[in-house]
Amino acid sequence: MIELVVGVLTLTFAWLLAWAFKELPAEKWQFVAAIPLHRHADGQWTGLNLTFYGALTALGYIVAIALMIVMCAAVGVALIPLIGLVAVLLSIIVPSSRWIAAVVEGKQHTFTVAGAVFIAALVCPLAVLICNRGLEYLGDDPMPTLPLLAAMAISYTSGEGIGRIACISFGCCYGKPVSMTTGFWRWLFTRLHFVFEGHTKKIAYESQLDGIPVIPIQAMTSTLYVVTAVTGFWLYMYGWYTTALIITVGVSQLWRLYSEFLRADYRGAKAISPYQLMAIATLLIGVAYAFLYRGTFRTAPDLERGLSAVWAPGPLMALQLMGLIIFFYTGRSEVTQSRMQIRVCQDKI
Repeated sequence: MIELVVGVLTLTFAWLLAWAFKELPAEKWQFVAAIPLHRHADGQWTGLNLTFYGALTALGYIVAIALMIVMCAAVGVALIPLIGLVAVLLSIIVPSSRWIAAVVEGKQHTFTVAGAVFIAALVCPLAVLICNRGLEYLGDDPMPTLPLLAAMAISYTSGEGIGRIACISFGCCYGKPVSMTTGFWRWLFTRLHFVFEGHTKKIAYESQLDGIPVIPIQAMTSTLYVVTAVTGFWLYMYGWYTTALIITVGVSQLWRLYSEFLRADYRGAKAISPYQLMAIATLLIGVAYAFLYRGTFRTAPDLERGLSAVWAPGPLMALQLMGLIIFFYTGRSEVTQSRMQIRVCQDKI
């Protein structure tokens, strides 16, 4: 059963990433819709652009939360306190992706996953502790801390693995030009690279690198993170919680530390960016908690119970609602604007 689910996840992720790497650098995959807001005297409208960045980011969150429900329910965590905990954490973590970008990059209209992960590393263990104290006060069993933290790490890694393809769509978080590489990297990236199209993509208006082969850093991150998340999920389902936590946090944050050197977008004014320092801190926090709570929970998960928990009307509706909220929060483009004309097709009346 475990291998079947892991196999399905692997094939699904592989198909999604293969499609994304091929299609999303194109100009047509930046905007999913435009909503008319203000009518002008000439009959045209100013529109609010909704992006595929927001849609794909929402998809990443939905997949991450769904996996977390499966893993936590598999070790006996009750659904209502779990969803409540997730909702509280998202209300802190999602806005922090904008707050930290504003502090580090001086930009009010962008997001940073690295900053949000750092905040998550700080608040998640504390939130679990507070939630468990509340459950004990009400006479309920506390949630097992080690499996919960491992599930959070695996969920985050899967969510960013999928969410990183959103950056391909918007042309952000882009790599350096292939012409700046040497040796093996030049040989590799001459064959495997991205060429972004469209003057409204961030790589175009920020660095004028549209139409130029660049390191496919988003694809590298997505592939590594998805493979790590699936591996962590497999380890988790066999009860190896500490190993799953260390591997997912270790791989994701070490790659974050290294991959910053391959990127061309602005990451702060210093040679070692604030986001790299956050990655180091997140890694140390994650490993510390892995050793602090190791051996505190030894019960093997029940995968069927986890799948049954997520495949129910309540969780499915909650996932859809969270996805819509995240889509409209991250998908409203504040750095682009559309102008449209709406008319009646006389020949079709």
